[in-house]
Amino acid sequence: MRAVRQLPFSVEPVVEDRITRARCRLRYGPVIERSSDQVLCLMTQRRLLDEFLVHRAVDAGATFRDGVRVAVESDRQIRVDGEPIKVDAVVGADGANGITAKSVGLGGAIVNGVALEGNLPYERLPEDGWRGMLVLELATVPGGYGWIFPKGDHVNVGVGGWGAEGPRLRAHLRALCEHYGIELDELRNLRGHRLPMRRPGTVLARGRALLVGDAAGVLDPVSGDGMYEGFVTARLAAEHILGDRLDAYAAAVHRELDPLSSAGWGAKKALDRFPRAVFAIMRLPVTWRVLEKLLLGEVAHPGDARGAGRTAMKLIEGLARAA
Repeated sequence: MRAVRQLPFSVEPVVEDRITRARCRLRYGPVIERSSDQVLCLMTQRRLLDEFLVHRAVDAGATFRDGVRVAVESDRQIRVDGEPIKVDAVVGADGANGITAKSVGLGGAIVNGVALEGNLPYERLPEDGWRGMLVLELATVPGGYGWIFPKGDHVNVGVGGWGAEGPRLRAHLRALCEHYGIELDELRNLRGHRLPMRRPGTVLARGRALLVGDAAGVLDPVSGDGMYEGFVTARLAAEHILGDRLDAYAAAVHRELDPLSSAGWGAKKALDRFPRAVFAIMRLPVTWRVLEKLLLGEVAHPGDARGAGRTAMKLIEGLARAA
């Protein structure tokens, strides 16, 4: 929901499910189940959301060209199907495999995680009760986790972790499926992804060019999700281009996202090194309240938590430093 709050319009037309419950399990063993009075996440499919966002951009006056070849020659000129076009600014929003960053000397210092996911129709699941709930299998993949997310007519099943886990992802996904009585071969639309995560030294802007979203490596390190960060960097890019302050864009991104990113890196490493201790902290009711506020956008990052919730976050910070 914190991502949705960045948008100037509703995404209701492409919402397929609303999450109010979470089930987290440690290494296919101990389970935590929590629920909320509020909707914490909206479930959609990226192909539907992307098309919806394109239409909203066109409604706002953008010109959308699909199926064209774009070459970025500089921060002032691009070529579209070979035709040179002068531009006021170049925004690299072309994702993890985009060319803009390299073309204009941006990026670098990005490490890649990997993920593998597929879809399974509800009728092929061995039991009911999946709607409205996200399932996380923690510490089952180094540097990541497994998941089951409900969509309109299917669940999305996947695993993700450190880039080095690439050769083993299929085995990790098979293990996840087996624990839920699913045959790996039953998954449809099986696909892999790179998960770019920035480190200090990543160049986000230079001259009249800047990067947003996955192209900038602004994914949340612990969750691998990048919708909130993508929308934040897009908003900041628009503000700084319209205000002719591109030189201040990178600093604005660091100011808004670095505290959250730093906490994410810490939690990721703590969960890798001390999974049982992190899971024990997650069991605390105060920890769930902090996670709720983070998902809802009521606190910007774990360091903003107050009271007992802040104490729980400090415990994870301590484990992160030890890791």
